[in-house]
Amino acid sequence: MKRYKIYAIALLTGLFQTACSDMFDKKPLGAYTEDDLTGGTYETEVFSMYADLRGFHLTTGNTAMAIHSYRSEDAEKGSTASDGAATGLMYDDFEYSASDGMLQSYWTANYNLIHKVNSLLDEMNQNENLTQGDLVNEGEARFMRAFCYFNLVRAFGEVPLIDFKVNEAGDANVPKSSVADIYKLIDKDLQVAESNLPPTWEAQYVGRLTWGAARSLHARTYMMRNDWPNMRAAAEAVITSGLYDLNTPYDKIFREDGENCSESILELQCTATEALPGSNEIGSQYASVQGVRGAGDWNLGWGHHTPTQNLADAFEEGDPRKDETLLYFYRTGEDPSTCPANEPWGEKPVANADVLNKYYNKKAYTNPEWRTRFTKGGYWVNVRLIRYADVVLMAAEAACELGDLDTAKDYLEQVRARARGTNIGILPEVTTDDQAELRDAIRHERRVELGMEGDRFYDLVRWGIAAEVLHAAGKTGYQERHELLPLPQNEVDKSNGVLVQNPNY
Repeated sequence: MKRYKIYAIALLTGLFQTACSDMFDKKPLGAYTEDDLTGGTYETEVFSMYADLRGFHLTTGNTAMAIHSYRSEDAEKGSTASDGAATGLMYDDFEYSASDGMLQSYWTANYNLIHKVNSLLDEMNQNENLTQGDLVNEGEARFMRAFCYFNLVRAFGEVPLIDFKVNEAGDANVPKSSVADIYKLIDKDLQVAESNLPPTWEAQYVGRLTWGAARSLHARTYMMRNDWPNMRAAAEAVITSGLYDLNTPYDKIFREDGENCSESILELQCTATEALPGSNEIGSQYASVQGVRGAGDWNLGWGHHTPTQNLADAFEEGDPRKDETLLYFYRTGEDPSTCPANEPWGEKPVANADVLNKYYNKKAYTNPEWRTRFTKGGYWVNVRLIRYADVVLMAAEAACELGDLDTAKDYLEQVRARARGTNIGILPEVTTDDQAELRDAIRHERRVELGMEGDRFYDLVRWGIAAEVLHAAGKTGYQERHELLPLPQNEVDKSNGVLVQNPNY
């Protein structure tokens, strides 16, 4: 076996933490040798993919937030009118431009990771003696490729399907493939990942991909296709595995002491140290992009990706998830008494007078002790990509659509019961036997349980109600064609006619 030197920038960082551990014990990775590895020959290449998965333009920066969230009625750019004005026009108001820089960044980030996977799989295909550890590495790599193609097919529809090693730039100049063919590759990759990945990892490898992550992502891909039988089978496989639960109180999930808790299925690992308090090498800008746009102690970030009043109004009376989704603040010059104190630290953030938004995303709110110890930017905040509650709601939706209303209600109640806690006076159990009413209840639950977590726009699209809902929310610029983004114009131009722009752009 090769002797490896694997540094924090190559691996998911903070892997030494244990589930829901004291976050002050987090440490950056040092140099790894073969004695620390799990037996795969391809760990170096795979670990670099984890760093890419945590990349700014792929998952943790405002690029992904704009594409996944701003287009819904629940989130908007926020900040000030002049800050990122073009981004607001593009993603909040649906004035799509094929020359938008975020389109190019998102496209490039996804394909760069795809190319890394293809190169690794090509190398593996030439090895006739793959070990079990190597197969685990293959599962991790195939998950990454499926993740990226799922990003691309949801955002753009038909895209070039490149499942081979690119030796020269011209090799990648291929026409778009059908959506069906892209999903065939996603299905194949995730089936291999499900076969090869372990159910759990030792504590030192927390955050590495597992069978549950692959099966849950597969359920999401079936969900986007409204494939109810396969969606239900995938989601229920995760549920019956017993690997995850809803025992973590909702007000703990997004705090530092709730990282890698019992409902975490896919969570990007980030950390900070005294030596690297604000570094993308071991952390991310996920929290700083969404942090309060203020001054002094409240200069926490850019103030982008903010909840709307429409989302605030969607919560049922007394739903505690509202106060765990919305971060309340007041502006410079306003009366502080108008701002509720934010739990658990009782803070009242002060934003600049010219910010447009009414709330910030509390799911990116940071511990003030950590801000003092490290930096106000919150580079240590882990990014929750798939939670068990999402899987339970997928099972509920699929069961409802298949006519199994009793099972659907049971799954729905599991999520509502966790949110309700000991307060029996709120969030009453849904008991309807009307399929349409239950469907609406499940859709509502997805919205409030998963608020600001990046799937609302795609939910509206797959339900076929995007125009209706967005127009009612005042986003009247939306038309059916806007469910797909234009391809980056630079990619179209440099293809010399091979890559055809999406219709109506």
